[in-house]
Amino acid sequence: MIATTLLAAVLSASALSQARSALLALHGEAQRARITRGVDQAAALWRATDGDGDAFVAFAKENFASDPAVLDGLLLRFEENLESLDGHMAEINRDLSRRTVIEMGPILPVDRLFGAWDPAAHAGEDLFAQKIAFVALLNFPLSTLAERLENGSAWSRRQWAEARLAGRFETRVPADVAQGIAKAYADAELYIAEYNVWMHHVRDGNGRRPWPKGLKLLSHWNLRDEIKANYASKDGLPKQRLVAKVMDRIVTQTIPAAVVDNPAVDWDPFTNAVTAAPPSEVESGGRPKPASPEREPDTRYARLLECYRAARAADPYAPTEPTLVRRRFDVDREIPEARVEALFGEILASPLVPRIAAVIGKRLGRKLEPFDVWYDGFRPRAQHPEAELDALTRKRYPTAEAYKADLPRLFEGLGFTSEKARWLAERIVVDPSRGSGHALGARRKGDFPHLRTRVEPGGMDYKGYNIAVHEMGHNVEQLFSLYEVDHWLLSGVPNNAFTEALAFVFQARDLELLGLPGPGAEAKRLKALNELWQTWEIAGPALVDMRVWHWMYDHPEATPAALKDATVAISRDVWNRYYAPVLGGKDATLPGIYSHMVGYFLYLPDYVLGHLIANQVEERFEQSGRPLGEEFERVAKFGSLTPDLWMMNATGERLSAGPMLRAAEAALESEEKK
Repeated sequence: MIATTLLAAVLSASALSQARSALLALHGEAQRARITRGVDQAAALWRATDGDGDAFVAFAKENFASDPAVLDGLLLRFEENLESLDGHMAEINRDLSRRTVIEMGPILPVDRLFGAWDPAAHAGEDLFAQKIAFVALLNFPLSTLAERLENGSAWSRRQWAEARLAGRFETRVPADVAQGIAKAYADAELYIAEYNVWMHHVRDGNGRRPWPKGLKLLSHWNLRDEIKANYASKDGLPKQRLVAKVMDRIVTQTIPAAVVDNPAVDWDPFTNAVTAAPPSEVESGGRPKPASPEREPDTRYARLLECYRAARAADPYAPTEPTLVRRRFDVDREIPEARVEALFGEILASPLVPRIAAVIGKRLGRKLEPFDVWYDGFRPRAQHPEAELDALTRKRYPTAEAYKADLPRLFEGLGFTSEKARWLAERIVVDPSRGSGHALGARRKGDFPHLRTRVEPGGMDYKGYNIAVHEMGHNVEQLFSLYEVDHWLLSGVPNNAFTEALAFVFQARDLELLGLPGPGAEAKRLKALNELWQTWEIAGPALVDMRVWHWMYDHPEATPAALKDATVAISRDVWNRYYAPVLGGKDATLPGIYSHMVGYFLYLPDYVLGHLIANQVEERFEQSGRPLGEEFERVAKFGSLTPDLWMMNATGERLSAGPMLRAAEAALESEEKK
């Protein structure tokens, strides 16, 4: 338990009064408002280890600045030095974790230790201990979310930079707490990165092997994408039902521990029977284990609880946002949770969804089933069997280096000039990922972002390629929002949903980049249906993510088994309310399958917001008549403003579900007339 005395005020009212009086005498009555605010801000986080009242007064007298030129110099020094600090720490963390996230051979125990170590964990506390943070709090204004939402549109870029600087030091989290969060994240990430199912060993109810030898799918990403891919296969339906059952076993933790990342056992998900695979069928790789029917011991939920407890340890040091849930919405996203949930409700309860379902049912010629939540037939790739796409991508990209070499062509295909395409390609590093893939951004000019995607021994399959194009969108945003933003303190985008949105813009064009036909008028109509269907699908898991975190806060002493039961119940409740009326399958657990829930600290809502943002941005791009690359660059360098302000600059309207719903309704009217 964290001692609450650590958070108690240590400076007396007399000391604060003395500091204000001393500063007024030095800087004059015109500075009274700034002095009062700065003294109060710095004093709120001053601890006994920082010194007594006299030390605080002396610090304030030495470091308060009123001369505009001195303030300019202060801001410049913070930008230069924090860019160096954050940038180099990001590089160090990237190097320390590389063997656990990149395919570089076997992982040794020491690799896991390095991967879980965050040298930057002490940086925040060190900045306070060195009084650097207090200089920022003494001179630059903290702001509330309400103030940023109400007044931010009238602020200059300089004012926004000042607000972001002060906001960095709004909380004072001890180094051991920050390190605990980093370790929980790393442990969960590694758990997920190794959660493969060897599909050649998944047998159907008749003992057949529907999948070829050597195929292993990562949960949840590759399993979900396998369901999507099989809409283009003649024998896809039985496979889809099998994969859906695999997912249910993972969520409910009834999956036998022996089948996780194990190429040496066969498994029937319907009966849950596990047997040793014949020697001739055993592939190399993975982590062979003896055949055993014993289920995985709620490890999924133990990892999630570790993340919750690590995050909760920071709560006492954030008195204005005392839960991770509050910090995720009010601080990280800068969108109140109530508004986010209302946006989700517009999508989940939209009367357009059952109409889209009717179109899907007609296309499939059968009654819809729960896994059809991932229906992918509206996209052009549904016309191409997965094997055809795999052959194309494997031939073109046998290695990560081949994908790197093709970046200039890909960027020109996305509407960037040849000069800009080369500039981007020179600044992106491509790595083969152990997991599904991710984009790791740089934090200082001179360093470059890393694109990581899965490359199997036979080359990059279509799933890996599709993810690579998505991560490439992240990388391009990361480059523009670092290298082309006017203040380093404003680098980045408002929150994760925005970088997801911009990545979706690239991902939607993956087939065109392969040289396959681009979308015509009908394809664009179907894209509008697909966007709403996809957003409806991910809104449920996002809602589950939110409710599970609330449940953990309401039950702080929960066991992994209790959390499992709660998550399954929440998943079923969300399914029964929003999905069962459309797809059937009462009590399905599919909304709980997303791996993000395990270790990404309430990340899933960003995907829903990202789809809404991407829809609005795409609409604006199309209306502009300018090349996609030019428009992408224009919006990516606005920086980390509040979401609505960024959207107003980018599209002319605040964040809304309206454009997506209107586009889908227009597309439905055309589709239903056929």
